[in-house]
Amino acid sequence: MYSWCTDEVEPQDRFDYWREVRSKGLFGVTAELEREQRADFFGEFSLRRVGEAGLVELRASPYRVERSEADIADAPGDSICIYQQLGGGGWFGGLPGDDFAIASGCFATSHTDLPYRTAPLGNAGFHLRILKIPAAHVPAPARQLRSLPAKTFTDGTLAPLLTSCFTDLVEGTGTEDHAAPRVQALAQLALIERGIVNQNSRRGQFALRIGRLSLARRLIARHLPNPELSPAMVAGLLGVSVRHMHMLFEMADRTFSQTVTEARLKHSRRLLIEAPERLIADIAFASGFESLATFYRAFNSAFGMAPGDFRNQLAVSG
Repeated sequence: MYSWCTDEVEPQDRFDYWREVRSKGLFGVTAELEREQRADFFGEFSLRRVGEAGLVELRASPYRVERSEADIADAPGDSICIYQQLGGGGWFGGLPGDDFAIASGCFATSHTDLPYRTAPLGNAGFHLRILKIPAAHVPAPARQLRSLPAKTFTDGTLAPLLTSCFTDLVEGTGTEDHAAPRVQALAQLALIERGIVNQNSRRGQFALRIGRLSLARRLIARHLPNPELSPAMVAGLLGVSVRHMHMLFEMADRTFSQTVTEARLKHSRRLLIEAPERLIADIAFASGFESLATFYRAFNSAFGMAPGDFRNQLAVSG
């Protein structure tokens, strides 16, 4: 990962450096801010590779951004961008009548080489994440990809899948082998939303499976303490059949039941470490195990010792 912050530059030079070196040189955009406001400017970003894409997280004081025809000519990108707006929201504009606002937590998509303007809403400044996927790695007609102006993501059924996959990338969930299919799934989910990919096509179904599996795992984590957590419960929350739920986990390295048990064991192990005064029975039920005997049996099978022995081992080593 590469990270940079304006604290590395003298205060009087921070915005000029951000504008000329970071904005133009790294992002290919023109940054503008009134001179009297530049003394207090702050900006930071991180950049890391995920699969074939680049993932940027950026925070900065308020300023205006434009990617003009001249900027595009100087620094063509030929990539699909998926933006996640964080903080206080943002504004995008291009041709007259195409302006839109994007709320915190929401997404927008675009091709890099079309003009746009953007600015944060209010005084909170910029806080956003950008996934930049080279068009050469996106299996879709180049002409259609290159005609995607910035547009907010509005499909309420696809948005949770996009959010879950995006969060997986941000959190670094899994290995690099997991990153590439997630990047592809995000690209295809965005193109389904933009009407370029049919969700019933092979690529569309692949993206939906990746997104649903990601969201299913998050739903499991969210409902872990519930002893009634089941495939039927998660399938209902996802809006799919129980059979489809089991098919999702067939493409993973663990079944639904194994995924739930592993998550409960990790949760219980964390509680044993973080809350040494808490009763083991309380930890078992807080982790979703239906009985103390089931918890002991699963814990011993996974870690080769009883929960009490694990806790005692921690006390001795500590």
